[in-house]
Amino acid sequence: MTDGAWVSLFSGGKDSSWALYRALERGYSVERLVTVHPEGDSYMYHVPATRLASLAAESIGIPLLEVEPDDFGADDVADSGQQGDEELEPLEAALRELDADLPDGVGGLTAGAVESEYQTTRIEAMAERLEANVFAPLWQENPRDLADAMLDAGFEIRIIRVAAYGLDESWLGRRLDADALDELEALNDEYGVHILGEGGEFETLVTDGPHMDRRIELEYETEWDGTRGSIVVEDAWLAE
Repeated sequence: MTDGAWVSLFSGGKDSSWALYRALERGYSVERLVTVHPEGDSYMYHVPATRLASLAAESIGIPLLEVEPDDFGADDVADSGQQGDEELEPLEAALRELDADLPDGVGGLTAGAVESEYQTTRIEAMAERLEANVFAPLWQENPRDLADAMLDAGFEIRIIRVAAYGLDESWLGRRLDADALDELEALNDEYGVHILGEGGEFETLVTDGPHMDRRIELEYETEWDGTRGSIVVEDAWLAE
């Protein structure tokens, strides 16, 4: 445990949701979710469907702080290290304001990183500057074991973007279940697709779980360019 409030770095995807869930399981006092809404591509953040984080936060019952940065310009970058540092700046500024606003300040951050040194080292450095702890329960864990644990806990996970050889349009909107994980393991053997999509092969949205009071319902279309695609959410709501 730590002094001060816990804050969950939250996108609505499976990894950040699992980090939040495990923190709540441990009894950590998570008082805010924080979502960054990137304009365009990003080196540091989950991009698709972050606007649905507000619905997830309502279902979870924890207030959401939304960070609205300018376009990061991540599609044309000369120095990826500098880019990651710059992308972190609006998040850190928001957390500093939150630290001043909360009665006991920010004491810890939850993070959903699995294998990305690029993201994790920057989050840890930011937390050190904020004098906060980091809880990263997915870090360096076996990807299949993590995925199975999410399903066993009752997570309902939808794939909302794909960008890897072997993942076609049929994966868009698909539920990440045991059969899908078996197929991803085969794609990992054949093409190197990460079972949890850690390299950006796919992105997800958690539509239900034990930490949520109501599931998220979606109406969507799909966009597919022949090699990659995403769902386009037309409507979303919490089930009664």
